[in-house]
Amino acid sequence: MFRPKRLYGFMIQSFLPVFFMTFFICLFIVLMQFLWKYVDEMVGKGLEMSVLFELFFYAAVTMVPLALPLSILLASLMTFGNLGERLELLAIKAAGVSLLHAMRPLIVLVSVIAVLAFFFQNDVLPQAQVKMWTLLYSMRQKSPELDIPEGVFYDQINGYNLYVKEKDRSRNIMRDMMIYDMSQGFDNAMIVMADSGRLKTTADKKHLILTLYSGESFENLKSERSNSYTNIPYRRETFSMKELLIPFDANFNRLDDGLMSGQYVGKNYTELRTSIDSMNLIVDSLGLDYSQRLKKSGYFGLHNNNRPSDSLARIREIERDHIAAGKINLDSLWLGENNQRRQLYVSRALERAINYKNDYEFNAITLDDKQMTIRRHEIELMKKFTLSLACIIFFFIGAPLGAIIRKGGLGVPIVVSVILFIIYYIIDNTGYKLARDGVWPVWQGIWLSSAVLLPLGIFLTSRATKDSTVLNLDVYADFFRHLLGKDKVRKVNHKEIVMVEMNPDIAMQRVADLNERCKAFMASGRPLSYLAYWLRGYDLMAVRDIATSVEALVEYTSETTQRMVTTKLMDYPVIHPERILAPITIKPLAVIMMLFFPVGIPLYLIANHRYKNLINNIKNVCNVSDDLVKLLQRID
Repeated sequence: MFRPKRLYGFMIQSFLPVFFMTFFICLFIVLMQFLWKYVDEMVGKGLEMSVLFELFFYAAVTMVPLALPLSILLASLMTFGNLGERLELLAIKAAGVSLLHAMRPLIVLVSVIAVLAFFFQNDVLPQAQVKMWTLLYSMRQKSPELDIPEGVFYDQINGYNLYVKEKDRSRNIMRDMMIYDMSQGFDNAMIVMADSGRLKTTADKKHLILTLYSGESFENLKSERSNSYTNIPYRRETFSMKELLIPFDANFNRLDDGLMSGQYVGKNYTELRTSIDSMNLIVDSLGLDYSQRLKKSGYFGLHNNNRPSDSLARIREIERDHIAAGKINLDSLWLGENNQRRQLYVSRALERAINYKNDYEFNAITLDDKQMTIRRHEIELMKKFTLSLACIIFFFIGAPLGAIIRKGGLGVPIVVSVILFIIYYIIDNTGYKLARDGVWPVWQGIWLSSAVLLPLGIFLTSRATKDSTVLNLDVYADFFRHLLGKDKVRKVNHKEIVMVEMNPDIAMQRVADLNERCKAFMASGRPLSYLAYWLRGYDLMAVRDIATSVEALVEYTSETTQRMVTTKLMDYPVIHPERILAPITIKPLAVIMMLFFPVGIPLYLIANHRYKNLINNIKNVCNVSDDLVKLLQRID
C-alpha cells in the first residue's frame, strides 16, 4: 500500500498556507489596480451594490492569471526561505535528502496547479471576461446620477445645458434657472429663463419633468423659415408655469452577453482554432481576389486575362501596326497638342492614379484589420498555455532562490519577488505588443518572457542543489575588490570555547618561519624589466608558499580564547598567488606576446603594479608577525 512520506506532508503543509495567503494578497492588489483604472466608469452612476460586487467578482476572476504566478513565486520563496532560516532545510540535507527530493511533492503540486490553470484559462476565464466586459460596457451606457450643482452649467443631460444660481434644499426648489435646449439641433435651439423651478423623475425613470415658474422662453424656428436667408422666424413666450419633459434614462440596462461572446476574449481553445482557420481562409481568398484584380487591370485598353505572353505579343503586334501605318509615337502626340489638351490628359491620368492608389490602400487596410484580428485570436490561444508554464517557471525560481537566500517572512522575499515579477511583466508586455502589432511572429512575442526566465530557473535550481554561493554578496564584493586591485579583508571569528588550545611556542616558531620566507622573497630584488618579465617572470611558487604559510598560521593560532590574538590575526593581509606575475610558460608564445607591444606593454605594467602591492603586503605580514610574537610571549 502506498503511503506518503512524512517529509512530503511536511513540505505541503508548509507551502499551502503561505500559497493561499499570498494568492489572495496578490489578487487583492491587482483588483485594486483594476478599480483605480475604471473608477470613473462606476462613480456617480447611482449603481446598486449588487451590481458593483458582481463586477468585482468577475474582475477578480479575470485577474487570476496575473496573480497566480506571482503568488507561486512568493510562496515558494517564503517557504524555502523559512526552512533555511530555521535550519530545517539544513537538517533535511544532513539526513541525506537532496533539495530536489525535498521539492518533489511541491513539484507535483505546482504541476497540478498548472494543469488546472490551463482548464481555468480555457473554460472559466472566457465566460468571466464576457460577463465583466458586458457589465462594464453597460455601466458606461448608464446615465450619471442627477445632481445639478450651483453656479455652473450642467451638461450631463443629453441635448440640454442647465444653469442654477441657487438651490433651496429644504423646499426642493432651484432659483434663477437658465436652460439651453438643443435637443432639436443647434439651428432650432430654445432658451428658457425662469425665476424658480422643480425637477423630478417619472415613475419609469426614463424622463425628467422640469416645472418652471415665472419665466420666458425664446425659440428659433429656422426649420419653418422662408427661402430668404435674412428673415428667420422665432417665438417668444412668457409664462407663469411651464413643464418640460426631458428624456433621461436613469435605469441600469444590462447589455446582452452575446455581444461579447463572439470576441476573442470569450472563446475557448476549440473556438479560437476554428475562428483562426476561418479567418485565414478569408484572408487567403481576399489576397487571391486582389491579385487576380491586379492581373486583370488594363492600361490603354489591353488586358492581361492571366496570359502574360499573349498580352506581350498583342502589345508588340500593335506597335508593329503603328509603325507600318506610319503613325507618330506618344511623344509626338503629346507635343502636337495644345496646353488645354495636355492639362486634360494630365488631370485624367492623375485622377486614375489616385483612384488606383485609394483602391490599393483600402484593400491593404482591410487585410491589415483582418490580420490584426487573427493575431489577437492567436495571442489569446497561446495565453492559455503560457500561464501554466509561468507557474512552473516561477516555482523553480522561487524555491531554489529561497534555499539560497535563507530569509523567511515578508521582507526580503517580497522585495525579490516584486523585482522578478516586474521584470517578467515588462518582458511579457513588450512581447505582447510586438506580437500584436505584427513586428514579431505571435509565438515569439508571447513566449518571450518564458524563454527569458526559464534559463534563470534552471540556473538557480542547479546552483541551489550544489549549495553554491551564487547570491553571497561577500563573494561578489571580494571579486570586484580584487579586480580593482584592493586587498580582501580577513575575517577571523572569536571562539569562546576551543577543543584544543594552540601552543604559543609552536605558533611563534611558525611566525619565525614565515618571516624568513617573507624576507627571502623581498631580497629577490626590484620589479623585473620588460625583457626579463616575458622571458623569466616572477617566482610564483614563492608567492604561493608565503600565502599557504599565512593561512596555516592564522588557522592554527585562531584556536584560542584570547580576543587580542584573534583581533591581531585579522590584520594579516590575504595574499593571492597573482597569475599575472607569471608570464606564459610556452617560450615561443611568450616571445610573440613580448614583441606584440599593444598587448605586452599593458600586461607588463599591470604585473609591475601588482608586484608592488604584493611587496607591501609581505612587509605588512612581517610587521603583524612582530606584534603577534609579543602577544604570544605574554600568553606564554
